[in-house]
Amino acid sequence: MNPKIDYYFTCISPFTYLGHQAFLETARKAGAEINFKPVKLGTVFANSGAKPIPERPVCRQEYRLLEIERWARKRGLAVNLKPAHFPASPVLADGCAMALQHAGHSPGEFVQRVLTACWAEEKNVADEAVIGDILNSLGLDSDGIIAAAQRAEIADEYDRNSEDAVREGVVGVPAYVLNGEQFWGQDRVELLAETLSAIS
Repeated sequence: MNPKIDYYFTCISPFTYLGHQAFLETARKAGAEINFKPVKLGTVFANSGAKPIPERPVCRQEYRLLEIERWARKRGLAVNLKPAHFPASPVLADGCAMALQHAGHSPGEFVQRVLTACWAEEKNVADEAVIGDILNSLGLDSDGIIAAAQRAEIADEYDRNSEDAVREGVVGVPAYVLNGEQFWGQDRVELLAETLSAIS
């Protein structure tokens, strides 16, 4: 039986961006099924005690940028440390990821392109036109997916995902939960890979 991983993330997180490709490849190699679960980061932070970036001490804000730069270099990813459109609302993009999953499509490549749009291409991922262009570039029905993403059922699922994250004790994003065991942070992808290898 293939392992299943609950993937807690949001389409605006720089650390989700840094780990996304590595995570997808890790899951692919292990034959693992990914359950994409976008969350409201504010709900997760309120439970874990984390603070929004502007409320953090300056030393933490500065170290965050250093870590983003280091890991982008290690992962071979382009990155703008202070993108023009950050913060921006991830609600539409996160909703599209859920709508794609419901429609039987893996959201993986869509999520990657949204993250890249924000963190490497200076695009506003809260802009419906930007999301539509990404969906179209993947050969998907942009109008249909965007409409589905704005339905009440998706909003309810967003809330449930966030509640599930709180119940699972998710500390932040990205978090990968395998058999109830949490791997928090994109720098834990390698540990996740080792665990998957041990149970295969």
